[in-house]
Amino acid sequence: MNSSTENAPECTSCELTDDLNLLRGIDFFARIPLDGLKILAYLCTRETYKPGDILFSQGDDDGQAFYLITGKAKLSYKNENGQQVVRDVEKGDFLGRLVLLGSMPRLFTLTAETETTCLVLERAKFLRTFEQFPGLTDKVFQAIIESIVGWDRRFLSSFKEGCNTCCDMVGISLI
Repeated sequence: MNSSTENAPECTSCELTDDLNLLRGIDFFARIPLDGLKILAYLCTRETYKPGDILFSQGDDDGQAFYLITGKAKLSYKNENGQQVVRDVEKGDFLGRLVLLGSMPRLFTLTAETETTCLVLERAKFLRTFEQFPGLTDKVFQAIIESIVGWDRRFLSSFKEGCNTCCDMVGISLI
């Protein structure tokens, strides 16, 4: 047995531990017990994208959430004026948490700007974990609620009174 073969299980174990630690740092997964997180870490895959590769496209329902481990990507939206860049996405950003819970078309396109490695979790695998750990549902929904309230709080900190556009956008937590 050569040395690269001998190290293979250890490397897989290290990556699994790294993935577990990444999940533990994401607010969406913060309330999930360690046993559930271990399963989710095992079910995740690591995908590497080259500059110009599309991670997901507007209108698609791919059922995948992405955590950027390395790299940089552009989030864009196509409208009557063409493709509009919304924002940069970088290491540590987690996109697609709601996609894990149910079918929904993407509102945006995400394109790799540099070589980008992501931790990817598929909806079907995520929901299968719920079958094994029924108590996860409450914990995940609490994380979503906190995320929505946090969005409103950040928005309110920059809210300008009298801005009609702002008035229409504030209050997402009232849904």
